[in-house]
Amino acid sequence: MASSNRYRALQWNTGSGGLPANETTFARLLQQQGYTTGLIDFFPARWSCLEGSLCDPMIHPLRAGACYGKGICRCFGEGVIHRDPPLLFDLSRDPSEAKPLSADTEPLFDIVIRMIGRAIEEHCRTLTSVPEQLSLSNVVWKQWLQPCCGTFPFCLCAVTFLITPSLVWVTMYLIYTSGNCDVYQGKQRSCLNIWLILCLFPITCVSDPSKPNFLLILADDLGIGDVGCYGNDTIRTPNIDDLAKDGVRLTQHIAAAAVCTPSRAAFLTGRYPIRSGMASSTRQRIIFWNGCSGGLPPNETTFARMLHQQGYSTALVGKWHMGVNCRSRHDHCHHPLNHGFDYFYGMPFSLLNECQGSDDPQLAKSLQDTYWLYTQMIVLAMLTLLFGKLTNLFPVKWKIIICLAICGLLYFLSWFSSYGFTKYWNCILMRNHDITEQPMNLEKTTSNMLKEAVSFIERNKHRPFLLFFSLLHVHTPLITTEKFQGRSRHGPYGDNVEEMDWMVGTLLDAVDKEGLKNTTFIYFASDHGGSLEARRGNTQLGGWNGIYKGGKGMGGWEGGIRVPGIVRWPGVLPAGTVINEPTSLMDIFPTVVHLAGGEVPQDRTVDGRSLLPLLRGTAQHSGHEFMFHYCGVFLHAVRWYQKDSGTIWKVHYASPVFQPEASGACFGRGICPCFGDGVSHHDPPLLFDLSQDPSEENPLSADTEPLFDTVTRRIREAVEEHRKTLTPVPQQLSPYNNIWKPWLQPCCGTFPFCWCDKENNKADSVV
Repeated sequence: MASSNRYRALQWNTGSGGLPANETTFARLLQQQGYTTGLIDFFPARWSCLEGSLCDPMIHPLRAGACYGKGICRCFGEGVIHRDPPLLFDLSRDPSEAKPLSADTEPLFDIVIRMIGRAIEEHCRTLTSVPEQLSLSNVVWKQWLQPCCGTFPFCLCAVTFLITPSLVWVTMYLIYTSGNCDVYQGKQRSCLNIWLILCLFPITCVSDPSKPNFLLILADDLGIGDVGCYGNDTIRTPNIDDLAKDGVRLTQHIAAAAVCTPSRAAFLTGRYPIRSGMASSTRQRIIFWNGCSGGLPPNETTFARMLHQQGYSTALVGKWHMGVNCRSRHDHCHHPLNHGFDYFYGMPFSLLNECQGSDDPQLAKSLQDTYWLYTQMIVLAMLTLLFGKLTNLFPVKWKIIICLAICGLLYFLSWFSSYGFTKYWNCILMRNHDITEQPMNLEKTTSNMLKEAVSFIERNKHRPFLLFFSLLHVHTPLITTEKFQGRSRHGPYGDNVEEMDWMVGTLLDAVDKEGLKNTTFIYFASDHGGSLEARRGNTQLGGWNGIYKGGKGMGGWEGGIRVPGIVRWPGVLPAGTVINEPTSLMDIFPTVVHLAGGEVPQDRTVDGRSLLPLLRGTAQHSGHEFMFHYCGVFLHAVRWYQKDSGTIWKVHYASPVFQPEASGACFGRGICPCFGDGVSHHDPPLLFDLSQDPSEENPLSADTEPLFDTVTRRIREAVEEHRKTLTPVPQQLSPYNNIWKPWLQPCCGTFPFCWCDKENNKADSVV
């Protein structure tokens, strides 16, 4: 960053010189330690002295210790005087450097000069050859590097232009100097070289339509039958219903998984969760701890990252549930800010009954037996190997015994932590990288989330933004403010749904208030179907999935994966439209990337298809022919859309065993499994014609359906082709990655004494 020419500072935004990317700044080091870093800077008013008073010779008289004739003093050449012997000053007595010393006036003159000369030689030996960032080729203006808000060279934003002449001739001058192009006293001096480019652009009309804003709202555990516009006439959802009335309603909108973590990973990346390692081969199909090492891999590309690259301000408010750390408590490798979001306020985990201090623990009961069993098995194996080692019965390395001991200790700590510590480990609130509440204060969570979302919209109304509002509603324990308690006809769950609808209405009002209604693409959906097993006594705490069989946790049945999907963009998308074509939550990725002016990554398989042709009515059929329905890493069902006939076939290779048998859910297990004795395998597979039997009540057979063999064979071929596109990736939900690790536990305070409350009712503070 030091120059060998007269250009000692960057001259253009479009110069290719700059601070090398391999240099380490204090900001980078502090980010690695978990700090939130920011730069607030301003540029001086002076770029030239044509009219600026900063170069006025009357204000700064000549001969006042400056280089007014040159604009700035030089480092070499005719503007520099070389001293031999050098000038010597004693700064401790002469800090103004007014009286140079000499050999006659300073007895130590020769000794000092000689020692400084040696120091210079030693310093020069430490210098290595590096590319010169301020070379002439790097500081010259390059039009292909020019940052531009608009279409180059018409770089202007926050202003709408209407050019009425039918033809405009634009002349652009670019001056390149390799000699002295300094400016002073309002006059331009001669230049050694001038590069003059005359660009003629015939333009009939110039317009720079602003990029649309994006408000993506994702509910948690909401059933498709819980919303009025999808057939519910007992729970009041007027705001969501109005959204559908003014926009497009998708009736066959499919989640990529029937539980939170993998479904959200697919939503953000546009890829089946098995491609990113976010599908599980164990019974633990979601992230179970903030202090585990699993999570959305840093090399996955989210729509937030793509929009950030397009100049969008991006934010996530609400639930994350895709991991936090990898190797240390502060690396935040899975954190939303490491996946393209500029701002995060919410839960890195998910709501649990433990967050409310309930007597009915939600996480613990599903983990305690498993953790204790693994602890006993590992300890028994370790003791056996230790006995063999000490008695020389069989050779075994100490490394193996130590590894088993560590694993056993981790499982024991996880088992121990599940008794009462879950609230402190998992129920935390974060603002960017900082923990603001540990544990969370659920009474003010709803209002704080809304304030943050509305504040973000207000702060970014003059620039394109993406706001992903990831609702904590309507997941148990159903945190509902007093205003909405007891209002619905469906108990605590209905109250929570109606409060969620009010929250959606508040966000819509904020968009309308800022005059952004016609420039904002709004999307509403749920991450998967409602939970049938969520009960407290005879009170249903989960959602209703309408006419569709199954629910949350069931990777194949429609009730677990078919969700509400609503899109509104006034003036662009036709209001009141209903689309019955198969679509996916993964389709949001290519849709928003395309609308933002980006391109879908070509270095990986993207399973989503842009919704724009369907939404705008330029296409009659979905971009999906086959859709694969996984339960963890296990393929349970496949959907085939036979476009020429309009038939939607679906085969089931495996399905959960209901407990009790005719209950339609797994009440005995809490949630249906993906493999093992809780699953029935079907050979030949169950076949349904969803276009005639959307409830999947009447499976077809070779006797009742002439096309049975043809359909099942074609789907089997599609499965084989699909599996060829899968590549091995690290399993983020493996037992090791999904176990609690004390050194990864986010902690506000000194571990293990993790407690704080920094909110103080100021959730709308400016970041």
